[in-house]
Amino acid sequence: MNSTTSSHSHSHNFLGIDHDQNARRTLWVVVLTLVMMVGEIAAGYITGSMALLADGFHMATHAAALGITAAAYGFARKHASNDAYSFGTGKVGDLGGFASALILGLISAGIGAESVIRLLEPTGVQFGTATLIAVIGLIVNIVSALLLSGGGHDHAHAHAHDHHHQHAPGADNNLRSAYVHVLADAVTSVLAIAALLAGKFLGWVWLDPLIGIVGAVVIARWAWSLMKDTAAVLLDKTDHQVAQEIRELLDQTGHLQITDLHVWRVGPQARAAIVSVSGSADLSAEQVRAALKPVHEVTHLTVEYRAA
Repeated sequence: MNSTTSSHSHSHNFLGIDHDQNARRTLWVVVLTLVMMVGEIAAGYITGSMALLADGFHMATHAAALGITAAAYGFARKHASNDAYSFGTGKVGDLGGFASALILGLISAGIGAESVIRLLEPTGVQFGTATLIAVIGLIVNIVSALLLSGGGHDHAHAHAHDHHHQHAPGADNNLRSAYVHVLADAVTSVLAIAALLAGKFLGWVWLDPLIGIVGAVVIARWAWSLMKDTAAVLLDKTDHQVAQEIRELLDQTGHLQITDLHVWRVGPQARAAIVSVSGSADLSAEQVRAALKPVHEVTHLTVEYRAA
């Protein structure tokens, strides 16, 4: 039996090429969110508007979630080469994304509950002031979305192989969590503006809480999707697409039998794989490794070879 790991410098830095750029984008969004949050809370106290105060504290929860995203980038970079982490810190972003998804889910539950209460017990709304603040908030969200839209979440089709397989190396779920928070705020702002205008000019006061319920459902679905994707990474779910590619490449040799195969994600653009095979005595682990070179997603490969 013989086995090998990576023949390179054996680095466990799997953060991806977009890590630092995504971190800077997220930090700018955190700053914008904090400024908007302070402005809404201050305006709420000055005008006596509970609607503005509520939206300001709602934005504070988003600022906290975005702060988690930024902190995850910082932690991952700081400890990227720390030997204490067996496979590096490439999944810290997914941990941050999962935490943000939980917060987003709680926010949607809170919005839904408050909307139901207001639907059953309507309260007075300062439509003019609330609409103005909602418009400003929407502008901030649009700017934030533009800052985040150039990051790693849209690389789903950026990678192609030299042979018959095409699939993505993976998205940055930490950046995706920030993007979803910004989109959630943007959606609630658009819906709020529509409802406030309808209430002001058509007298449809009931539309505001009804729109709130719709927005809560949309946000909850985004949170659930993000939670599922990040949980899959944190639990080392098998990347079946890459695993199938490995099987097909080894089948082409005609002399190898796979006895064990593990493929999982260790970073936004990185996979680790453990491949155990058996075959004739004139083959070696290095030859198996050479056969798997076309699998570009796998950046940490361990090969175990047993002579039949």
